[in-house]
This record gives sequence, C-alpha cells and structure tokens, in this order.
Amino acid sequence: MIARRYAPLQFALILSGVMTLLVSGLSTWRAVGLAPAFAQLWLGAWLTSWSIAFPLVLVISPLTRRLVEKLVKT
Repeated sequence: MIARRYAPLQFALILSGVMTLLVSGLSTWRAVGLAPAFAQLWLGAWLTSWSIAFPLVLVISPLTRRLVEKLVKT
C-alpha cells in the first residue's frame, strides 16, 4: 500500500491518466477513424498528452480548489 500522504499525487496520476486516455482515444478516432495503426497512434497521443496533463493537474488543482471555495457558500 501507498502511504496516505501520497493520496493527492496518486489521485492526480490516475485522474490525468484516465482522462487523457479517453480524450486522446476519441480525438485519434475522429482524426483517422479505425485505421490499421489506430492503437499505435492512440498510444502515442495518450503518452504525449499524459506527460503534459499530469504536471498541469498538480499545479492547477490547488488553484481550482481555492476558486471553488470562493464560489460555494459555507
């Protein structure tokens, strides 16, 4: 098991991985259809987008939490 203090990092890793997997798959399918190299193109797009999304989630999530706290009544 992973220590609880790493939960935000693990959450960001899983969330960014799943979201980029789905979005890159849909984008690749819309761009090339079910081409013979679809899986290879999808994997390349996914790894590229995940390598960008994961650090961005780490940076943007604290800012988003603060914004939501200001927008929601206590």
